[in-house]
Amino acid sequence: MTTTLLKNLWILTENVNRDLIFGDILLENDKIVSVGKYSGDADNTVDYSGDIVSPGFINTHAHVAMSQMKAIADDVSFDDFLSTTFRYDAERTEKDVEEGAILGIKEMLLGGITTFADLYYSEDKIANIAERYNIRMHAAWAVLDQEYTTQKGNPIDNCRRFMERIKEEKHELVTPSVGVQGVYVASEETFHKARELADKYGSYVHMHLSETRREVNEHIKKTGLRPVEWLDRIEFLNSSTVAAHSVWLTDREIDIFADKNVRVSHCPTSNMKLATGGIAPIPEMRKKHVKTSIGTDSVVSNNSLNMLWEMKLTAILHKYSKWNAEVMKAQEVLDMATIEGAEVLNSDHIIGSVEPGKKADLIFFNSKNVAFQPFDASRIISNLVYASDRSAIRDVMVNGKYSVKNGKLLF
Repeated sequence: MTTTLLKNLWILTENVNRDLIFGDILLENDKIVSVGKYSGDADNTVDYSGDIVSPGFINTHAHVAMSQMKAIADDVSFDDFLSTTFRYDAERTEKDVEEGAILGIKEMLLGGITTFADLYYSEDKIANIAERYNIRMHAAWAVLDQEYTTQKGNPIDNCRRFMERIKEEKHELVTPSVGVQGVYVASEETFHKARELADKYGSYVHMHLSETRREVNEHIKKTGLRPVEWLDRIEFLNSSTVAAHSVWLTDREIDIFADKNVRVSHCPTSNMKLATGGIAPIPEMRKKHVKTSIGTDSVVSNNSLNMLWEMKLTAILHKYSKWNAEVMKAQEVLDMATIEGAEVLNSDHIIGSVEPGKKADLIFFNSKNVAFQPFDASRIISNLVYASDRSAIRDVMVNGKYSVKNGKLLF
């Protein structure tokens, strides 16, 4: 056992009381064992001299391997965006997937993302890279009807083999899950098979849902029901469902989410950049206690994997659209990026806050950075959400090991 003492920090605990304290954090290997003033000994000591620490950011919707495809379809219509993206994606090799994953993981770590939930194929390759580069990953193998896939073999069978392999290999940082591409390419049978697979392995389903008005309208023409209503009718929705986007929802559909405890990943930059219209009703969901979090989506629709950007945009987009500056306060947005992101991924027992017993997934911010000046402890959260960028991040730790030190990747 190795102990590490992190001294003299402003600690954004994200515990149940959202306490901000000045003190120390004691680690034993990969776990936090003490938060507060500590006067004992440790094998290693790092004095942070008044810097700031928060839980690592949790990106709940990504396609990290697409990071090679940045800027291939900017400033074009949505139809052209889709056709270009599908064309590029269909031609990708396993080497392309691996190189894209490395690029995206490096970007995420530099921006303080310590956990990401991915939805793609070849997740076995991406999982190995996540372990190598020391980042926590929830890996959802994409499932869809055979007629629509570019995967070799049957997507359900591919997902099953992937989940079994991850279970056998006992990856320390990778949690497997099932990904459903969306109602537009998955039949009722495919949805049920996906749920059965998730249940068998004690996992959850990560899917795209009600991202565009077209998706909703076409599903109504096909089934007579909106996507959420249809999924509810086929008894698919439950607390082991993470719905990315969830933009085009009615009040009734929000009620269904609340009743079935569906979790949501909000992707504001992606939705705005693609100009598909609408704003996800996040304040309305939160009022009804739907668990919400923040995702970057891919660089094809976002161009970056930057949670600090997404956090600020989450706050100001909803303030602007509601004509209400009291909506989506800085503390709420920080919650969505940390502890509530962990809740969405059913992982709040191990990550999402700085508390004894949790894994040491931490971001250290330079309190002398211009974003936090003039320094005032009461302004830390506001300045983190509204003023910070990657230059303010000093170190990033995942599972008790540094991945970033002094703003530089350690690999």
